[in-house]
Amino acid sequence: MTSVKPRRSDATRAAILGAARERFAADGYERATIRAIAADAGIDPSMVMRYYGNKEKLFAAAADFDLRLPDLAALPHEEVGAKLVRHVLARWEDDETMFALMRAGVTNEVAAERLRAIIADQVAPQVAKLCPDPAQVPVRAGLVATQLLGLALCRFVVRIPPVSTMSADEAVRWIAPTLQRYVLGG
Repeated sequence: MTSVKPRRSDATRAAILGAARERFAADGYERATIRAIAADAGIDPSMVMRYYGNKEKLFAAAADFDLRLPDLAALPHEEVGAKLVRHVLARWEDDETMFALMRAGVTNEVAAERLRAIIADQVAPQVAKLCPDPAQVPVRAGLVATQLLGLALCRFVVRIPPVSTMSADEAVRWIAPTLQRYVLGG
C-alpha cells in the first residue's frame, strides 16, 4: 500500500493561512500586510500573491470560519439559549480567526460580508429549525447575531469588564434567556 505524501504547496498554503490568521487577528485587516504575513510564514511575498492573488482574497480564505453550531433542533427547548452561549464562548477561545474577522468587519466591507455570510449560512438555518414563524427567521437570526457577536466583541476583543472576566456560568445566566426568546419566541 502506498501512502500519499503531502505536497509542498499544501504546507505552504497552510503556513500562509496560519500566518495570515495570526497577523489579521493581531493587526486587523487594514494594518496587516502581505509582506508581514509572508515574513511570519517564512516565505517570499510573491508566494502569498501566487497562492491568493491579493490581500482581500487571502483574508477571505483566512476568515473561513465554521461556527460548528450544535443542532438546535436536537436539544430540549429549554437548553437552546444556554447551549448557544456556552458553545460560542468555547468556540471563540479556540480560534483566532474570529478575532481577525470581528476586528476587520468593523472597517472592511469584505470582512463585513464574510460575517453576514456566516450569520446567513450558519446561524439562520439553525434558528429556522425552531422558529415558530418562518417569516421571522431573518429577524430572529439577526437578533441572535447581535447577542453572540456582542458577547464575543465585549469579552474577547474589547475586553470590557465585567463581561471579560465573568465565568461561563454567569454569561449563560445573563445571556441565555435573551437567546432563548430570540430563537423560540415568547
